[in-house]
Amino acid sequence: MARFTLLLVLIAALTEASAFFFNRERPGKPNILFIVADDLGWNDVGWHNPDVITPNLDQLAKDGVILDQSYYNPICTPSRSSFMTGFYPYHIGTQHSDFFHMKPQGVPTKYTFLPEKLREQGYATHMVGKWHLGFCNWNYTPTRRGFDSFYGYYGAEENYYTHSWPGEGPVNGIDLRDNEEVVTDKGGQYGPYFFTDRVVDKIENHPTEQPLFMYLPFQNVHRPLDVPDKYRDMYPDENGDRKTLLGMVSALDDNVGRIVEAMKDAGLWDNTLLIFSTDNGGWPENAGNNDPFKGGKFTLWEGGTRGVAFVHGNMLEKTGYTNNEMIHAVDWFPTILAAAGGTPGRGIDGMNQLDTILKGEKSPRDEFVYNIDEEIPSLKQGAIRVGDYKLIDGYVGKDDNGRPEVGTWLFNLKEDPTETTNLAASMPTKLKEMQARLEDYKLSMVPAINPRRNPRSLPIYWDGAWSPGWCQAE
Repeated sequence: MARFTLLLVLIAALTEASAFFFNRERPGKPNILFIVADDLGWNDVGWHNPDVITPNLDQLAKDGVILDQSYYNPICTPSRSSFMTGFYPYHIGTQHSDFFHMKPQGVPTKYTFLPEKLREQGYATHMVGKWHLGFCNWNYTPTRRGFDSFYGYYGAEENYYTHSWPGEGPVNGIDLRDNEEVVTDKGGQYGPYFFTDRVVDKIENHPTEQPLFMYLPFQNVHRPLDVPDKYRDMYPDENGDRKTLLGMVSALDDNVGRIVEAMKDAGLWDNTLLIFSTDNGGWPENAGNNDPFKGGKFTLWEGGTRGVAFVHGNMLEKTGYTNNEMIHAVDWFPTILAAAGGTPGRGIDGMNQLDTILKGEKSPRDEFVYNIDEEIPSLKQGAIRVGDYKLIDGYVGKDDNGRPEVGTWLFNLKEDPTETTNLAASMPTKLKEMQARLEDYKLSMVPAINPRRNPRSLPIYWDGAWSPGWCQAE
């Protein structure tokens, strides 16, 4: 009997030990932090530019995997709709410019958002920061599209201290929400500070037995350019807007550092996958810098569409290097879902890049659509990449003098990443091949969601706040 009891004890001990070691390698569903900086330029981070002070981001990038072929749409709403749905903007109607406060716009409710899918996998889902995917109907807003909580603003931009848009005049209104309630007691406080306070609070009160998804689309470094003086003072050799913008980058870095420390203190960090990216290239008119790439925000040049990104986490099997595999904004939907143990279903444009970022394997993607937009006939645009070649046909953006620039360009990005040599005339066969492929993509384009402004949207009708309730949801 004693031997039998001893055997049971040994079996129990071995079972517990094996479970311990198994769980060390496979600790369950990972927590996921998806941090999106706004208008962050290629040359505005420390791992690309040593003059930029971003120690927290630099260390995370260095210890993780830097993604140097990560692509986006050239402006906010289209990229964010790609993150949330896994569809190219031209397939869901978000391809034409940004959603605007006064227009009845929203991503149609027939499209399932990422947090909705993550809820099915047992995740708590929280969002802090900028929405910009529609708010004229409550059904377009974050807490109706899969987020357990939301703290932030609905529109494209707002003042960092008054938390209103556009900041003055008869159409001005506050745009700050705690879930669905207007927040009116934060005037004079720097937005990124109390946004991070809310993130830390959510982390500290999160039950460790439940996986956590936090979508953190930061306000920095979008205009209006503003930051506490202590950050501007970190750049004594800079002046004017550039000094302010770089201070905003360093403020962003500080806040990311606070969030990481909170995750560590809560015992969540060791099982966390961190994804950091921009939503488009930097905005040169507002001191953003995308060197060495051409162009910036609002353009289809690489400076507007190829953005900074990295991933970090203990689940990465290969780290400390720069990954040059092709990744597009639409891919984050199925990739995050795969990390959570789910599948997106059929029909989306995104591809699962989990093995690419975890193991350094070859990307499943060898082509993508930069954008297709035919809303304004004189400014029709289409751009694709297939392998090493990029085609831009039509409107590419405004030139340095603010004039629309229209034409046809063909580049070999492997040999010419800064787009200096147009091959359209010298490679007619390749040009026709690429144009034919673009026409194939155009066959599935849906009309852009671009209605007229509705004066019923104005804050004077909604107690001084930008508010839902003045349009029908599709």
